[in-house]
Amino acid sequence: MMKLSKSINFPNLGVVNPDSGFLTLGKTSDGLYETGKAGVLDIAATGDNKVEFIAFEKNTLACVKSSVSYPAYYPVYPVKLERPVKAVLMDLDGTTVRSEDFWVWIIQMSVASLLKNNRFEFEESDMPFVSGHSVSEHLQYCIDKYCPGKSLEEARNYYFEHTHREMEEIMQGRGKDGAFTPTEGVKDFLLELKSTGIKIGLVTSGLYEKAYPEIISAFKTLNMGDPKEFYDAIISAGFPLRKGSVGTLGELSPKPHPWLYSETCIVGLGIGFNERNCVLGIEDSGAGVCSVRLAGYTTVGITGGNIIESGTKALCDYFEDSFTDIMKIIKG
Repeated sequence: MMKLSKSINFPNLGVVNPDSGFLTLGKTSDGLYETGKAGVLDIAATGDNKVEFIAFEKNTLACVKSSVSYPAYYPVYPVKLERPVKAVLMDLDGTTVRSEDFWVWIIQMSVASLLKNNRFEFEESDMPFVSGHSVSEHLQYCIDKYCPGKSLEEARNYYFEHTHREMEEIMQGRGKDGAFTPTEGVKDFLLELKSTGIKIGLVTSGLYEKAYPEIISAFKTLNMGDPKEFYDAIISAGFPLRKGSVGTLGELSPKPHPWLYSETCIVGLGIGFNERNCVLGIEDSGAGVCSVRLAGYTTVGITGGNIIESGTKALCDYFEDSFTDIMKIIKG
């Protein structure tokens, strides 16, 4: 795979330029589509190689890859922001709360446990692959690179062992310093949205047991009361599937798949797909912007995450530094 050497027009998505970080492909990873055959004009992937785009004359397909399941194909829909904005969908980690370093640390400890090496540390090149996706995706990447032959089940057991211990410490007022810090400007932004009657949905790929303490902690810090009362809808990746308990779907359908954002908006907020242009989603990760864009919503990237590094900035309709800038977009 090589970076793009030319600009490519993907219908309903837009023109992707060589400086986008996208990678050029001759065919999709599953071999179903090949450039120059069956009407395929071009194929390219995001810089982290997580999502592939197949350009036809009048439409584009997106293939979301997975290291632990089957790939899934989605149509790419055109988006155009229409005002007044009816709803804002927001990511949790990195967008509402700065906690990405904490969860990368948990994954790092899990790999250290697998390797029986407490001194293990990630390389900088690992960062796009250990944040923004599901727990199983992160761990499978680590197994493939650092400890081939180890099982995903063993890695998940270590992950939840470390998570339970550290979350309990945090809920008791101890634990890792600065684990969950509200993003600068998020309180004023949320309150202004609320005052104008715009619906707010919180969307996270995190499992409930790890995500909800983050929300509680952030709202306590911000003195904003009960998040369940404040948000119009909150959705997480559910509950983990483990022996002795009942899990929910979430490990194989998280970001960059569109389902979390689609369900939050359509089911949680009651805003149908035909009104999608009145909705925007805010994300700081490559997987997140893919998820928002494939769900058919205007995609707003915010700095501080791995959007640039993952080669997904081309999927953002807007890319801003602050919530103040994003509010200007909402107001027009």
